[in-house]
Amino acid sequence: MATLAGKLTRRLVENLGPGRHGDGNGLYLVVDPSGARRWIVRVVVKGQRNKKGGPLRTDFGLGGADVVTLNQARDRALEYRRMAKQGLNPRYNARQEIPTFEEVAQQVHIERMPTWKNAKHGQQWINTLRDYAFPKIGRMPVDSIGQPEALMCLSPIWTEKHETARRLAQRIKIVLDVAKSKGFREGENPITAIKDVGVLPKVKAKPKHHKAMAWQDVPPFYADLKTRNAMAAKALMFTCLTGSRTSEVLQMRWDEIDCGTRLWTCPPERMKGGEMHRVPLTDEMVAILQPLQAMQSDYVFEGQKRHKPLSNMAMLMLLRRMNVEGVTVHGFRSTFRVWAAEVANVPREVAEMSLAHRVGSEVELAYQRSDLLEKRRGLMARWSQYVASACTSGGLES
Repeated sequence: MATLAGKLTRRLVENLGPGRHGDGNGLYLVVDPSGARRWIVRVVVKGQRNKKGGPLRTDFGLGGADVVTLNQARDRALEYRRMAKQGLNPRYNARQEIPTFEEVAQQVHIERMPTWKNAKHGQQWINTLRDYAFPKIGRMPVDSIGQPEALMCLSPIWTEKHETARRLAQRIKIVLDVAKSKGFREGENPITAIKDVGVLPKVKAKPKHHKAMAWQDVPPFYADLKTRNAMAAKALMFTCLTGSRTSEVLQMRWDEIDCGTRLWTCPPERMKGGEMHRVPLTDEMVAILQPLQAMQSDYVFEGQKRHKPLSNMAMLMLLRRMNVEGVTVHGFRSTFRVWAAEVANVPREVAEMSLAHRVGSEVELAYQRSDLLEKRRGLMARWSQYVASACTSGGLES
């Protein structure tokens, strides 16, 4: 099919600001305030009238500008105009190429890669759809997916794997919303309708807490750890003392540590909350770190491969070898928090900030911008002293 020339160019399509931009012959590029770009064509269907008796003038979506090129949009617009001149309504006669659900989902995944917190999170996003949606609706045109199709994916796991089903629903909704923004769908999102009507039963999800060691048992456990030379033992000691998350400790690099100010600054990209977190270093923590500097590794806690961090499972496996059952590494955060409340009796804000938790409403956070570093330094010193209190040698000075 011959392509007609118009007012727009590829560069203009990529750079024009919000608004409706005409190419000529009824073809328009619509740029939303969000930056999303899509094509529409306006035609008058010969011999047909609207409800008011006037000529039937209608706008038709031709797809997103990131999927449909300028020349393709012109070709499709020409096809629509020819049908309209013949008295055929393009809504019922056009052969629009509608992508499948899986095709749109894969495209959404690619487009959002820069926004994922890490590669693992991005992979989990698409894996959920791969495991529970693609086998049932992956090959279906994205405009043919309604409530029955969405329920085919959600119903089998709604009660048994409720958290997974909830995330699946969110991700299906995103894919269908994006498909609509690109002109491939119309009408309400079926996930929204399912939620509003209450089609699926309510599930009271029981919170799953990480199993934690009682704070009274920590000193003898730590004394046992201190007799071990394995890198996993050093990492677990440091994790216990700082109350940090596993990934934050294992991914720690030497340039994050300032021995002069005795601070470990964990960057935002490695924090769950996406904000930088400063951890005051105590004598006991420094005693763990100093000997490791001689290894001259990129990572503080180096694994079996040179300049690579310790495995995520290393500390948990060490607990198992020590016959410490019913305890997780993450649980030491809870252990510290209970001790801070029951023994240290510090203000809630100090204890929560030590765990890098946000405390208070958005308004309170807007005014409370201090991370209470010096108060937390005193708390961490007391915690280190308590944790190391059963060690026979190399303990913390009081």
